[in-house]
Amino acid sequence: MSEYRKVIFIGFVIGVLIMIIDMIFRVLSGYSITFNNQLLIAFGYYQMYSLVLTFVNSTFFGYLNKIEWKKYGRYRMLFGSLGGVVLTMIAIVLLRMFQEMAVNGEGFTEFYTEELSNGKFYFTCVIITVVASIFFHAVYFYQKSQKEKVTEQKIIAGTASAQFDALKNQLDPHFLFNSLNVLTSLIDENPDAAQDFTTALSKVYRYVLEQKNKELISVDEELKFAKTYVSLLKMRFEDSIVFSVPEKANNSEAKVVPLALQLLLENAVKHNIVNSKNPLTIKIYEEGGQLVVENNLQIKEVLKKSSGVGLSNIQQRYQLVTDRKVSINKTEGSFIVKLPMLTKQISVMQTQENYIEDKRYLKAKERVEKIKGFYSNLISYVIIIPCLAYLNYKTTSFPWIVFPMLGWGFGIVMHGMEAYGYNPLLGKDWEDRKIREFMNKD
Repeated sequence: MSEYRKVIFIGFVIGVLIMIIDMIFRVLSGYSITFNNQLLIAFGYYQMYSLVLTFVNSTFFGYLNKIEWKKYGRYRMLFGSLGGVVLTMIAIVLLRMFQEMAVNGEGFTEFYTEELSNGKFYFTCVIITVVASIFFHAVYFYQKSQKEKVTEQKIIAGTASAQFDALKNQLDPHFLFNSLNVLTSLIDENPDAAQDFTTALSKVYRYVLEQKNKELISVDEELKFAKTYVSLLKMRFEDSIVFSVPEKANNSEAKVVPLALQLLLENAVKHNIVNSKNPLTIKIYEEGGQLVVENNLQIKEVLKKSSGVGLSNIQQRYQLVTDRKVSINKTEGSFIVKLPMLTKQISVMQTQENYIEDKRYLKAKERVEKIKGFYSNLISYVIIIPCLAYLNYKTTSFPWIVFPMLGWGFGIVMHGMEAYGYNPLLGKDWEDRKIREFMNKD
């Protein structure tokens, strides 16, 4: 319902502005304007045309906005402009028919004959419609770009949070505890193996530290890390793990989120029975542009319910960089996770420091936009009020110009105080000061 009220308000304002502009041109052309019933009737016609045409174009524009223009985005403005012109001209013809036939009582033949000689009127309507359509499309694309910037900032904020969660779940504390136990036993039983184990463990942690802030990493690097990680597992479980992995990806440019394979491998070991009688078989391979991690299912009987944090972590990080989904499929005998391999370079990952700097920039930009809006309002006031004053002087002795001058002027003063953050009762930047005060208390 609020949308309809908004359309009606916009249509009313447009009708008033067009009538004022028309009156100004008439006065400047030497016509005299008298405030009588004819002027009220003219005002009614202006509102009828303005409201109907605003409703038609806003409805059409709303329909266009619901269409996905991904593949045909370059035709969005062309189709919208042409469609707006066609619908507007149809609406104008119908409105003219209503005005001349229903209100003025003309017959269809008489109306048709008059309209054939009224080409100048329709040509003017076409020009006005094209200009208005281009203007509204420009506003639409500007708003769209602003929304995309807001979305990007949300991605940055979500990435900072996801990075924190990812760090918590990169290496399970139980894995580290078990690895140290294995290392302790190897030192006594096989010092050479203990040295190899220590080297592999250091590579794992070094990889974690190097990749923790990256958004994407090449599949080749992940595969190489997976081999190192599994070598640790094999030192612990020996032949109880059967592992197969390709040497390299088919596409060297393919990327995945970092440490996804480590989480999946760790989950496979954590949730399944791993012994020489029931070896755990883990396969990594490519399929249809996805990196597939598959293991046989032999669920541990005594195990607390899984929180699903690892898989959720991977899914959330993918959501930050792509629309493609992580596929998780559990069958009777296997558990399969398919990771989308991405080839498009994406670079929206930022550190927390950069994120804070971006927030400061956005806040400053918002303040500048408010000041720009205030100056635009002030310039419009300076241009239009003198025109209305001249119209008032030429048409009537009643000083009606005082009402828009004072009303609009008061609005400009309030707009300026808002733009510059001044409150006459509470002082300058009161809102910011109170926000900082509450933040310091918390």
